[in-house]
Amino acid sequence: MHLTRLIRTSTREALKGYICHHVQSLHTGCQLLTADKTLLIKLRKSTGYTFINCKKALEKFDNDITQAESWLHEQAQKEGWSKANKLEGRKTKEGLIGLFVGDKVAAMVEVNCETDFVARNEKFQQLVTDVTLAASAHHQSKNQSSAGYVKSLLAGDELNKLCTGEGLSVADQVAFAIGRLGENIYMKRAITVRVPTEWHIGSYVHGSISSQTEVAMGRYGALVIFQGGKEGEQDILGHKLGQHVVGEAPLSLGNMDDLPSGEDETRLLPQTFLSDPSRTVAEFLRGQQAQVLDFVRFQCGEASMEEAE
Repeated sequence: MHLTRLIRTSTREALKGYICHHVQSLHTGCQLLTADKTLLIKLRKSTGYTFINCKKALEKFDNDITQAESWLHEQAQKEGWSKANKLEGRKTKEGLIGLFVGDKVAAMVEVNCETDFVARNEKFQQLVTDVTLAASAHHQSKNQSSAGYVKSLLAGDELNKLCTGEGLSVADQVAFAIGRLGENIYMKRAITVRVPTEWHIGSYVHGSISSQTEVAMGRYGALVIFQGGKEGEQDILGHKLGQHVVGEAPLSLGNMDDLPSGEDETRLLPQTFLSDPSRTVAEFLRGQQAQVLDFVRFQCGEASMEEAE
C-alpha cells in the first residue's frame, strides 16, 4: 500500500511539473493571466469588437491595451480582405450619398452596401465620412493652382487608391469595414468641384440621417453651381436649387429663354420650380438675379452612365 501511494504521488508531481512547464512555454509562469475587467470594458467600447476577441487580445498581451488594440485591428484587416474576396460580386443597391461643402470646394460620394440595416450602422457612416473627406482633400491638393471652375469625376477604382485621414488607403478601410459588418461594400463614384471666388455652391441631401460630422449623408444628393443671388441669401438659394434638382431630377441645364415642353421636361431651367410652382426655374432665378452654371445629382443605387451602356 505504501509503495502504491508513493507511485501515485510521484506520478501526480511529475504530471503537475509537466503542466507547469508546458504553461511556462506559453506564458511567463505557471499562473495563466486573465483579462482585466476594466481594461476589457474599455477595449470593447473603444474598438467595438466582441468581448471574446477583446478578452483574447488582452490575455495574449498580458493586459497591454495598446498592443491588444493593434492586434485586433490587424486581425480584422486580414479577415476583412478575406471576406471582401468572398463577397465580391454580391449586389450592393443600398448605401449612402456623402456630401461635403467647404470654402469654394465640394465633394459628393456614393458608397454602396447590401442592406439598409448596414447603411444605418455608425461604422458604415464613418467610412462614408472618411471617403468623402479624402476625395475633397485629393481634389484640393491636385488643383491648388487652378483659378477657374474645376470638376472631377472619380470612379470606384480611383477612390480606392486615395488615402484617408488615418493614413490607410480607402481600399484597406473598405476591407476593414467588410470584416466588421459582414456585407459587401462598394465604392461607386465621386464628384469633386472647385469654384472661383465669385461663384457659389448650393447643396441638398434628401433622406438625411442624424450625423454629428461635417459630411451630410442620405439617399439622394445634389450640388448646384451658381452665380449671383441676393447678398446674404446665397445659402438659402443654394439649398432651394439643390432641393429642386433632387426632387425633379433634371438631366441637362437648358437655356434661360427655353420654354417648358410639358410634364416630362428634363431641362432644369424650363422646369416648374419646386419651391414656387407658379414660376419656372429660369423665372425664379431672374427674380433672384442669379444664374445656374452647372449641377450634379446622385441617387443611391442608380445605374451610372457606364453601367447603362
